[in-house]
Amino acid sequence: MSSALAAGIYIAVSGAMASHAQAADLTLCWAAWDPANALVELSKDFESKTGNKMHYEFVPWPNFADRMLNELNSSGKLCDLMIGDSQWIGGAAENGQYIKLNDFFDKQGIKMDDFIPATVVGYAEWPKNTPNYWAMPAFADVVGWTYRKDWFSRPELQAEFKKKYNRDLAVPKTWDELTDIAQFFQGRVIDGKKIYGAAIYTERGSEGITMGAMNALYSYGFQYQNPKKPYDLEGFVNSAGAVAGLEEYKKLYDCCTPPGHSDAYMTEDVDAYKSGQVALQMNFTFTWPGINADANVGGDKTGYFLNPAGPNGAQFAQLGGQGISVVAASDKQAEALAYIKWFGQPEIQQKWWKLGGYSALKAVVDDPSFPTSQPYAKPFLDSMAIVEDFWAEPSYASLLQASQKRFHDYVVANQGSAKDALDGLVKDWKAVFEDDGKY
Repeated sequence: MSSALAAGIYIAVSGAMASHAQAADLTLCWAAWDPANALVELSKDFESKTGNKMHYEFVPWPNFADRMLNELNSSGKLCDLMIGDSQWIGGAAENGQYIKLNDFFDKQGIKMDDFIPATVVGYAEWPKNTPNYWAMPAFADVVGWTYRKDWFSRPELQAEFKKKYNRDLAVPKTWDELTDIAQFFQGRVIDGKKIYGAAIYTERGSEGITMGAMNALYSYGFQYQNPKKPYDLEGFVNSAGAVAGLEEYKKLYDCCTPPGHSDAYMTEDVDAYKSGQVALQMNFTFTWPGINADANVGGDKTGYFLNPAGPNGAQFAQLGGQGISVVAASDKQAEALAYIKWFGQPEIQQKWWKLGGYSALKAVVDDPSFPTSQPYAKPFLDSMAIVEDFWAEPSYASLLQASQKRFHDYVVANQGSAKDALDGLVKDWKAVFEDDGKY
């Protein structure tokens, strides 16, 4: 498409948005993090094109779910637009808290086939794998890993590692290899400073340890339910592979985390990595632009890789990210829909990526220039091809509380065995689904 033609279409779309919606003050609700700051900058274009004024309610991650779910459950008027977590979509749809977007998408020519498939299933659909849409994919995210590329490249460390493990010190292909690398660096002195193996998720209060442990569990054979029988959990949640995966996660925690890393999530892992404490860091890919730009560990000092495979070659990663929805209680739904239409335009999504947002639009990520646009672009894209997500059931919060307790008690508090933890989780989840009438 020529630049002149693209500009003409853009002006026409902008004019249509302005004519079909009166100028208004809109409030967008999301988490308080770097991508939200990028969205504020991006949205200045929407304000100038439509005359609408954007306001924002950004809540720190530890309080984000409680604050925003309370807002939705009380039919509050604060939020016109909500960028809500993927796990909320079932409850928000069934409780009438988001408006259904199918008719709007059809009228505006917005096609879900134009987005990364995993983000459509994860952020937009309810019921899953049906063409019922309650959000547009807004921020693609997935758990991945950063590593100290500069340390890995040191000849003396390469030689020592090769002698000990009979392979090169390189990006791990499996969880066993990752644990070997973490053990190799644990307690080592580099440049006069004692360092440790890996910063991983262990946080108990919200979702942290679940978002971390699932990366090992998925790759070792965990399944949420019998693929042929919904809500049939026995032998899938607590399969032998799932037990081995949880044991592997505990092994990594026990051997190779920094002192006091018993309640760590996104911020704590970033801090450990940026301060030079660890060789490896587990974290959502939204952290990668900030790491790349960091004065201490950025540039050529850091490399990026996707979650490694389990012993049988299975390779999955925990989906993060969010979709953007129109809140049903809003009195400004027309203007909010205009924002969604604006946000979904390819040229806006390109700007979103350049500002540090993670676009889910195929026109952006399938562009031939995308894999080389940033050093972390290809690992991000490859990671999005192997994602799995936590339950998006309306009772997801109860399901999550159970996994948080079971995983933390075993991995961090050293209570019982991995099989005990997963057998207990089956019991907990069955009770939730019984209360929901699923049995």
